[in-house]
Amino acid sequence: MMALSENHALRISPNNPMRLALLLSAMVAGSLGACAVGPNYKRPPPPPASRYTAEALPSQTTASPGPAGAAQTYVFGGDIPAQWWTLFHSDKLDSLVEQALKGSPDVAAAQAALRQAHENVLAQAGALYPSIDARTSAARQKISGAAFGQPGAGSNIYSLFNATANVSYTLDVWGGTRRTVEAQRAQAEYQSYQLEATYLSLSSNVVTTAIQEASLRAQVAATAQIIDADRKQLDTVRRQLALGGVSRLDVLTQETQLAHEMASLPPLTKQLQQTRALLAVLLGQTPDQPPEAQFQLDDLTLPESLPVSVPASLVAQRPDVRAQEALLHRASAEIGIATANMLPQLTITGDYGGTSTTFSDLFKSGSIVWSAGAALTQPIFHGGALLHKKRAAVSAYDQAAAQYRGTVLSAMRNVADALYALNADAETLSQQNLATQAAADTLKVSRSRYSTGSISSLDLLVVERTYQLARIAQLQAQAARYADTAALFQSLGGGWWNRQKQDTTAGR
Repeated sequence: MMALSENHALRISPNNPMRLALLLSAMVAGSLGACAVGPNYKRPPPPPASRYTAEALPSQTTASPGPAGAAQTYVFGGDIPAQWWTLFHSDKLDSLVEQALKGSPDVAAAQAALRQAHENVLAQAGALYPSIDARTSAARQKISGAAFGQPGAGSNIYSLFNATANVSYTLDVWGGTRRTVEAQRAQAEYQSYQLEATYLSLSSNVVTTAIQEASLRAQVAATAQIIDADRKQLDTVRRQLALGGVSRLDVLTQETQLAHEMASLPPLTKQLQQTRALLAVLLGQTPDQPPEAQFQLDDLTLPESLPVSVPASLVAQRPDVRAQEALLHRASAEIGIATANMLPQLTITGDYGGTSTTFSDLFKSGSIVWSAGAALTQPIFHGGALLHKKRAAVSAYDQAAAQYRGTVLSAMRNVADALYALNADAETLSQQNLATQAAADTLKVSRSRYSTGSISSLDLLVVERTYQLARIAQLQAQAARYADTAALFQSLGGGWWNRQKQDTTAGR
């Protein structure tokens, strides 16, 4: 117990009930500070798995020549940088992500939710201290002696002034208030990880959307090149028709091929325009204000070293897992709250002030009034409500625990999916490069043979169509490797733990 010096000791007397109530509150609260009913929260153990996939993956992906063909090496147990998108070595991409993090309304909403949660913690913590209120009143009254059994006394008119201070404190004997503060802190922790999840989701969406734009822009350019080549081929066929070297059917066949390729261009253009509009919204701007930067696949460099956290570290790094754990913590604290509500509650109160018929005498010794008291409330019968609320809290904890386990499993599956995609899409690109080169060589030879009449226009049409599909598939395979890399970084949590702590509780 805190020792008080003679000069600073609180003087306890019947004339000082406010100090008496405050001191008793502090003494009892201090002696009961370690007592709190309900379970003490313990973090769930990490998953026992040592890897993400059923079979051991190769340490390096397949390499192939050309854009996005570099082999990528897994660094198991490696750490992800906070600004993981910088690994693509694109200044335009870096600038776009930073702009989105500053301008997105989703980030602003998550920051506001976190500030609200912090304020709720502080507000709830106020219940750990006595509440003090002041009240004043003034009234003009007329009373009759008949009200006191003396009708002959006549009536009397007077003024009445009151000024009192009230102290009230419900002792946290069973720790219900502390468990409520604990639950609010867990809620604030949940909001902090929701903010991290918003950062991660937003940055990932910007990166993948920029990759999608680059892929579509390349597909539009490739389709335009194919259309230009087929226009030239159509001119050649028309000249041959004029010279009698081919039939009208050959011209119609080539015109059909050209029209088909031209019809494939508007859908690509539409997707590109929609992607640009999405980027604008991700930056916190209206769709009519897309970013000035326009992305090409050549603007990006494929990261060749890929850090991969072990499963035991993943549960501490994924924001969604940590957010779900915070909800589990809150559910644990709410069991203690429900338990405390079933037990006796002790409240200490005290009033001190003055009452007088003249304002000038309000604080004179003869006008002083005071009271001090305590009240004990023991719930006896509430129709089983309190018991069932406790059982409901236990069931809510079981639900949160199951949801936590499900979130962990989903997180591990996300990493496994990304690893499988990285390996498969690297092999796909390697094979697609070979297919595209073969289709290009075949088209070159076929056009030469067609010009000499060695093959029909239908044969050339098939070859042209094959090359067009191969070229578009090649560009999509290149973009997939960039997108797979971004998906891996996102599935591993995005490296937020390496970012300098930001103050998200202050107003913007």
